[in-house]
Amino acid sequence: MTSTFSLGKVIDLKPIAREIRPKTVPSTQEQYHPTLWQCTVVAAALKVLLLPAYKSTDFEVHRNWLAITHSLPPWAWYYEKTSEWTLDYPPFFAAFEWLLSQPAALIDSGMVDLNSLNYSSWATISFQRATVIISELLLFASLYFFVASTPLGTRKQSHAIALSILLSPGFLIIDHIHFQYNAMMYGILIFSIALARTDSGLLLSGILFAILLCFKHIYLYLAPAYFVYLLRTYCLSRESVFRPQVLNCLKLGTSILAVFGAAFGPFGYWGQMQQLLARLFPFSRGLCHAYWAPNMWAIYSFVDRVLIMAAPYLKLNINPEALQSVTRGLVGDTSFAVLPNVSPKLCFTLTLAFQIQALTRLWLKPTWDTFVGALTLCGYASFLFGWHVHEKAILLVIIPFSLIALKDRSYLASFRPLAVAGYISLFPLLFTAQEYPIKTAYTIGWLILFLYVFDRLAPAPSRQRVFLLDRFALLYNAISVPLMIYCSLVHQMLFRDKYEFLPLMFTSTYCAVGVITSWIGFMVCYLSS
Repeated sequence: MTSTFSLGKVIDLKPIAREIRPKTVPSTQEQYHPTLWQCTVVAAALKVLLLPAYKSTDFEVHRNWLAITHSLPPWAWYYEKTSEWTLDYPPFFAAFEWLLSQPAALIDSGMVDLNSLNYSSWATISFQRATVIISELLLFASLYFFVASTPLGTRKQSHAIALSILLSPGFLIIDHIHFQYNAMMYGILIFSIALARTDSGLLLSGILFAILLCFKHIYLYLAPAYFVYLLRTYCLSRESVFRPQVLNCLKLGTSILAVFGAAFGPFGYWGQMQQLLARLFPFSRGLCHAYWAPNMWAIYSFVDRVLIMAAPYLKLNINPEALQSVTRGLVGDTSFAVLPNVSPKLCFTLTLAFQIQALTRLWLKPTWDTFVGALTLCGYASFLFGWHVHEKAILLVIIPFSLIALKDRSYLASFRPLAVAGYISLFPLLFTAQEYPIKTAYTIGWLILFLYVFDRLAPAPSRQRVFLLDRFALLYNAISVPLMIYCSLVHQMLFRDKYEFLPLMFTSTYCAVGVITSWIGFMVCYLSS
């Protein structure tokens, strides 16, 4: 824990936090970039100390994928089901696992044995943890590029943003303790977004995003914003939408088809596309994940739970078969006891409807800031209204939003409740006592440091501000502290093993209020800018 709180001493953030407006802007990148590198080294050292920390079932998922890709030929990857944790990521990520499996087999052959279920030797733990730390270098490189490509007048803000993403509690919790490879893939996304800032980078931006989709298909939620932006800025003339740039269309279309052809072509040749798509899109799963993601359906589920208790007084009809579903939070078909059930079609319709609002604005004003705003709102819509959303998907909103959080203070006012709610909503992923001080101290330290730094760096907006959201954020943040204490400590002391889902319900519902409020505030900023 000492490492966590010493970051501010090792990395000199005082020039960022101090509100200064120099007459001249630094002309070299070196003034800012060394701290980004220092931060990467110190953060990596902290993550090495966390090698023995808690690991979720995702650790076994990725170990099993190492075994699948190492032991079987590619045409058998998406059929193998010795373990319940079958391969359900796109082919490029499967190829990434295959690359990792080559040194893994030399380090510990049991790691890549299909029959070694729940295998976790110290060599396996060290190797898999180390691969996450090493792959995160791609995130560092993308943030370095993001700062370098930023106009000099806003480079100080970009550097603070880059540090906040690099040190994100989300990556520490999800990747380095819970265990996944999100930072690497968000590195590809940030590279793609940064390249889209200039006309010369648009083609490569589209290619990188296509590659990202072939690593993890959750980024499909952001695809509509990419489609509209690249169509409007690269494929059509900026002077008139009725003048297509034929050569640009051919280059972009050919490049994207080549990427998807390389990823999915072999499986199409083997006649496995139906099997592969069934693995990627398992719609048989229920509306809500085992732990409700903090979205609209968490509020919907909470209201249904309240109505169950009020039903005898209000004389409401209750579906008795649905009681177990709404109270236990299990994965599967979710049924509601009082409120109408929700279908995948309704989720898709609502998601698309709210994305269209952002995309319309992007079509009319195809600037880079508007593009990143549209990406953020596409992430919001998919997270708030999507089917079987995981709580980890909140990074799909936080990371793009971070890139424009310092555009002005009205944007920052919307970002604050998102950061607080989004990161606190990840706490239930780490439910063991030894990880409680780590996740709590690190997240609170991050929130205090970066929200303070952001507050000092965000310029005043050109339009009149509405201070209601600021007051809400202050009250919301104040309530979050006792909520964390109750859900993590007090509830267990009072009820022991009773009402296990209650802290999860409180956390999810409270965080959903913060995310929804942030979304509404950002919608107002985006559509009025």
